[in-house]
Amino acid sequence: MKKSVSKRYSDTELEKFKKIILKKIESAKADLNLLKDSYSNASSNGTDDTYSSFKSFEEGSETLSKESNTMLAARQEKFIRDLKNALIRIENKTYGICRETGKLISKKRLVLVPHATLSIEAKNKSK
Repeated sequence: MKKSVSKRYSDTELEKFKKIILKKIESAKADLNLLKDSYSNASSNGTDDTYSSFKSFEEGSETLSKESNTMLAARQEKFIRDLKNALIRIENKTYGICRETGKLISKKRLVLVPHATLSIEAKNKSK
């Protein structure tokens, strides 16, 4: 049950959050590129001259590594999407308002989790 919003963060505060989010997006995109490079074999390990007995172990390990990097990349893409959605909420001036309680999410939480849409109170209730 949503309650009416009685308060929102000021434009100055929203601008500060926007800067935090933009930095996080930039960093997340760099991390994503590293992950994509690692599973697309853009960088060679220089292992072409290793013994064939180690080759099969290496290939199995490489497959596992590619799978986990693919999963990490998918999570990173979702994180970037969530951050971009937070930017939209800043533009709409609804950023930082809990979607369950309608109360402001604490600044401390938003600095740590800038894409949060639930206050700690609402998050704890949903567990």
